[in-house]
Amino acid sequence: MQELHDAPLAPLTTFRLGGPATRLVTATTDDEVIAAVRAADEAGTPLLIIGGGSNLVIGDKGFDGTALRLATRGFALDGTDLTLAAGENWSEAVARTVEAGLAGVECLAGIPGSAGATPIQNVGAYGQEVSATITEVVAYDRRTGETVTIPNEECGFSYRHSRFKQHPDRFVVLRVRFALEDAGGLSAPLKYAETARALGVDAGDRVPAAVARETVLALRAGKGMVLDAEDHDTWSAGSFFTNPILTEAEHAAFVQRVQDRLGPDVAPPAFPAGEGLVKTSAAWLIDRAGFTKGYGSGPARISTKHTLALTNRGRATTEDLLALAREVRDGVHAAFGVTLVNEPVTVGVSL
Repeated sequence: MQELHDAPLAPLTTFRLGGPATRLVTATTDDEVIAAVRAADEAGTPLLIIGGGSNLVIGDKGFDGTALRLATRGFALDGTDLTLAAGENWSEAVARTVEAGLAGVECLAGIPGSAGATPIQNVGAYGQEVSATITEVVAYDRRTGETVTIPNEECGFSYRHSRFKQHPDRFVVLRVRFALEDAGGLSAPLKYAETARALGVDAGDRVPAAVARETVLALRAGKGMVLDAEDHDTWSAGSFFTNPILTEAEHAAFVQRVQDRLGPDVAPPAFPAGEGLVKTSAAWLIDRAGFTKGYGSGPARISTKHTLALTNRGRATTEDLLALAREVRDGVHAAFGVTLVNEPVTVGVSL
């Protein structure tokens, strides 16, 4: 187990932002992870868990405590059952499942970060969410001091949310288990219209899983959502805001504000989100509120490829990023009465 003091955290995040940690510990086994967590808890030291760093906004002052970097490894495939160590690179794991001819996560290709973060956020994209294939999560319970196995139905999964996100100081994910599908090398039925259009098929159709993965990677790259050190549009956390979910009454008021502002024939995107709930598009809101691709004049700007990504153009600070995020959030609320919520986890700062 490696230990550093006054250690820079910015290089461990995809934003490349944030100050140092008082102490940085890198753990390569589950036992090392548990030992580091227990030591911090027993000493009353604040603890920050870092996986792939793709969903973190760390303040410029850094983190006064122990930052624990999960560098555990483990990819175990038993038929269609997959177990991943928390520190496994998610995008690489997806590629390996596709190479094995299995379906279920192929449309989650190219998402940066570690496997252990996927159940926390209930990671989803292009018509798939990990909650559809996760069978159980193995975690260290800081409250009881024990390692527990939590079945899917007890994970509290919902849109970009879970029991683990609701109680961020309780569970440390160690391993994630999935049940994939052997469809003879074909993908799961395609649910996302953009993916189906790009493939020239209908929603609900299956295509070779490798083709589905490659198509999603191309779509993501076109939006700056595949990491590339040379492309500042990828110096981000992907989608910075979640898609708002509105009650029917809130949605009706929202539609009226849209029509008042943009004209009676303009209909904002709307998708069913459960009984009495409607989901709309954060990217649409941002664009129609006047924050277009490339918006901004400072070192933090909206991506030139996708309005939902806020980016570090190379010289930004976390405060630069937050100032832009607040401007976008407040501008959308002023225009449409909808409050955007940040998807990345903030450390030492808030919107």
